[in-house]
Amino acid sequence: MEQYRCNSCGEKYSVTATRWRCDCGGMLDLVKDIPKIDVAAWNHFPNSLWRYVETMPFLKDSKTWESVTMGEGQSPIIVLDPLDPTTYVKVDYVMPTLSFKDRGAAVLMTKAKELGVSKVIADSSGNAGTSIAAYAARCNISCDIYLSANTSPKKIAQVKAHGATIKEIEGTREDIAAAAQKAIQEETVFYASHVYNPYFYEGTKTYAYEIFEQLKGVPDSLIIPVGNGTLLLGAYYGFKELLENRLIDKMPKLIAIQAANCAPLVTAFESGEITPAPVVNQGTLAEGIAIAAPARGKQILEAVRKTNGTFISIEEDEIHSARAKLAYLGFYVEITSAVNYAGYLKYKKAPEETIVIPLCGAGIKS
Repeated sequence: MEQYRCNSCGEKYSVTATRWRCDCGGMLDLVKDIPKIDVAAWNHFPNSLWRYVETMPFLKDSKTWESVTMGEGQSPIIVLDPLDPTTYVKVDYVMPTLSFKDRGAAVLMTKAKELGVSKVIADSSGNAGTSIAAYAARCNISCDIYLSANTSPKKIAQVKAHGATIKEIEGTREDIAAAAQKAIQEETVFYASHVYNPYFYEGTKTYAYEIFEQLKGVPDSLIIPVGNGTLLLGAYYGFKELLENRLIDKMPKLIAIQAANCAPLVTAFESGEITPAPVVNQGTLAEGIAIAAPARGKQILEAVRKTNGTFISIEEDEIHSARAKLAYLGFYVEITSAVNYAGYLKYKKAPEETIVIPLCGAGIKS
């Protein structure tokens, strides 16, 4: 039977439609063996992230995903600038809802469907909500998305287009999450959280698998934006599974990027803290990573430290400048995604160091 384990106290629970955190308040991880990776078997599956389905903790021979997938995954990896042939961008905005969040949402909503869920609730700064709404529609599951009243109007329009009910909340990102969690407890429904539900990371880990296939190995470093850490933790888990299967011989360094105006993880990393203290969001253009109190902060810091990585903070003017420079190279990204390139421009790259930068969301979302 599939189980969760609390990251704080170690308590175990069966995987059910209504369990989303430990009774102690801790975050849940999946209890699972190291997947045995059969690279040869990948070509038996469609050219999407589902080619790695056998590494995901679904029921054996489960076919639920076949009616859910919209071809997400397998985003192109491209040399950013011919003058720098060892720096790549992975164009993850080439997804059904135009952001990398489709990786996690496709897998999470497939699990919700497998559990027989009839309604989900999620909270989001925009992209995760859009993605959950789209895949909920695909699964014929009712969906409420809790968003800030200040969310980009284009993202709100996208969520509405998928038929989800929008709950606009005044307040901080943490206030929005609290409102969603209150509704979850009152309605006793599935919390389709890209932060709390570990099945989401089973989707984002495919980012690592794809890089491994596309580069025929492992890059030296990954530059990844961090708010709640869904891509960073997914990439960490994915490369860790490849390492445990001896398909690679090292982990890439994780270079985590935050906006200086909302950087609890940068502060914790620089002061040697194990868990980040909440901060006050001073306001940033990078709405997608403006998380003042990341719920999985301890795990994010641990992943960065274990890979000998680091954190870089980005000022607001650097975000604007980086977005313009990327557009000039042909890549039009949403404002949040520009912090990745800004981080790269600040990072002291070693000669011949191979780096992969995710382009997380399309420019038309901002």
